[in-house]
Amino acid sequence: MPEINIKNKKAWHDYEIIDKFVAGIQLTGTEIKSIRSGKASLVDAYCFFNRGELYVKGMHISEYDFGNIYNHFPKRDRKLLLTHRELKKLEKNIKEKGLTIVALRIFIAESSYAKLEIALARGKREFDKREDLKKKDTKRELDRLMRQ
Repeated sequence: MPEINIKNKKAWHDYEIIDKFVAGIQLTGTEIKSIRSGKASLVDAYCFFNRGELYVKGMHISEYDFGNIYNHFPKRDRKLLLTHRELKKLEKNIKEKGLTIVALRIFIAESSYAKLEIALARGKREFDKREDLKKKDTKRELDRLMRQ
């Protein structure tokens, strides 16, 4: 079985990652089948609290090809499964100005369940993004020079 590791590259570019968590996702049968075939996207996915529970919004899981009338809606809000302590910690930090929860990647754990890696993050300013790009470019140049 191929390893499923769907990443949100935009989140690393737009946000400064403060803390990471691994959460379970409450899925239907056709959703997990679509994820196992690699048909999911995390672009523009973020998390929000509703009545003390954490949900992910904007995560796109394509409809399953062989799903019939029981197929799922691709962009529905999905409940995330975390411990009570983790939920309280996240909810407390969210109230702080400028922090949000973003989805980083979806993967299939050893237990064969789909997991979502989420992060407590702060939005980067434009000059921070340019500075990160400069650091990446110089690191790439140094690596290339060292190999020669």
